Amino acid sequence: RRRAAGEPQVVLGADRAFTFDHVFDTAAAQHEVYEGCAQALVERVLKGYNSTVLAYGQTGSGKTHTMGSIGTPSSAVPEAALGIIPRTVAEIFARVAGGDGELEGAALAASASFIEVYKEDIHDLLQPPIEAAAADGAPKLATLEVREKEGAIALPGLAMRPVGSPEEAMAVLSDGSSNRATGATAMNATSSRSHAIFTVSIELRLRGGKVLTPRFNFVDLAGSERAKRTGASGDRFAEGVQINKGLLALGNVISALCEKHAHVPYRDSKLTRLLQDSLGGNAHTLMIACVSPSDADMEETLNTLK
Repeated sequence: RRRAAGEPQVVLGADRAFTFDHVFDTAAAQHEVYEGCAQALVERVLKGYNSTVLAYGQTGSGKTHTMGSIGTPSSAVPEAALGIIPRTVAEIFARVAGGDGELEGAALAASASFIEVYKEDIHDLLQPPIEAAAADGAPKLATLEVREKEGAIALPGLAMRPVGSPEEAMAVLSDGSSNRATGATAMNATSSRSHAIFTVSIELRLRGGKVLTPRFNFVDLAGSERAKRTGASGDRFAEGVQINKGLLALGNVISALCEKHAHVPYRDSKLTRLLQDSLGGNAHTLMIACVSPSDADMEETLNTLK
């Protein structure tokens, strides 16, 4: 596989070309990925629009690295290695503090939440586990139920932590990451076994009294996988089935939105129900497809690009 020279395309073999808005090769730096495709969403959020960044791809392809959701405080990560989440959060606070244009005199109040969808159960990663970690190292977390309140999706009991700086927001991400479900497979020793959604909710008070309340969702999807490649069995196999089910439902929703279908199947999975407000309507969404450069991963790469 290769990147087509001068074109935002990925070419597999001799004649399979896939065109995207942006394509980054293995030499691309983290800041290039952020500035090339994710930075524009900051402007959308500061104008009041909900925005979402999703990282999709096979297990071990670099989704967590690209998103910057590894759970390490940003102060401990070299600037060059910072992913999309810390860069986005830092720019939001900096833009409001700078007070340029419409943001002059604006006041920002922000809070953060962090959840995972594990086997179609929704867990709040910021609440203490209800049971200590078992032999497999996974703590048992309380389950949240999806509700609709005044036409919007709600999670009663969800922990929302006020954050007054980028450092506080990344501390929330770090705290929640320690509770996220991971497990070893033949393809990744610390494979994410859940879909994680880190949300920064904003209240932006502009001069003249106008108040904007957008949300920015950062979604680190569990890796798509085939049991034959991962060697999964037992609980790992069951996790893989649910992972792929959620990814299929998400793909169907995105296809329905792109093709402007009258019915969008948000209710086919917990993941798509949670993201309903941030995928449809006037929300802005960026999907990043992470692929491996290895020939051994050709089939998984093809499935991701499709």
